[in-house]
Amino acid sequence: MKKHSLTATKRDLLGRKVKKLRAAGQIPATVYGKKVKSVSVAVAADAFGKTYGEAGETGLVELSLNGSVRPVLVHHVQKHPVTGAVLHVEFHQVDLKQKVHANVPLVLVGDSPAVAEKKGVLLTILDEIEVEALPTDLVDKIEVDVSMLSEVNQEVKVKDLKVPSGLTVLSDAELTVVKVGSLISREAEAEAAAEAAKVAEAAAAAAAAPAAEGQAPADQPVQAGKKEEAKEEKKGE
Repeated sequence: MKKHSLTATKRDLLGRKVKKLRAAGQIPATVYGKKVKSVSVAVAADAFGKTYGEAGETGLVELSLNGSVRPVLVHHVQKHPVTGAVLHVEFHQVDLKQKVHANVPLVLVGDSPAVAEKKGVLLTILDEIEVEALPTDLVDKIEVDVSMLSEVNQEVKVKDLKVPSGLTVLSDAELTVVKVGSLISREAEAEAAAEAAKVAEAAAAAAAAPAAEGQAPADQPVQAGKKEEAKEEKKGE
């Protein structure tokens, strides 16, 4: 497994003051772990972006801090909801001799004959599975071969995955990862949705249309009655 390196510096700026760190191209972060005292640190935004892009949350990172190297996993990344900029990172310091739980991404490989022949569409149900392994045995992805999916309703389940040695899958073995869905069903769903949208538009238009001339709006029956009474009174005069 490829090793990744990253340098961190201990930080004293906390709370709202971390805005100064971000303005200087640094990301506030925290290092924690079992029997490890939490430490507030900062990492360079560009360096973290590169490392996180390669390691994800399952790649072991050698974090250099104050002259020592700590084996960590990127546990959580907080991002700005609009810009997507990283606001804070949590590093989980691990014991290389103790197993950890992690979610490993699933990546589809190969071409489905059913899709190529336009028999159906490929439906991705799961995009990651939970595993248990030593930190050094974790992988950045698990490949899902879809080249055997040649008919509608064929599927690949968790139990069908080729998992690297050293990993124990914790996700339910019977869960479906990817499946070939029916094109007809997909088209029918689209047609039904379009028809429902037309009906909704027609109903909205009817509700918004002004009342016909000479007719009182449905919610004003009393007012209309008063007008008729006034006309009768004038005739009587």
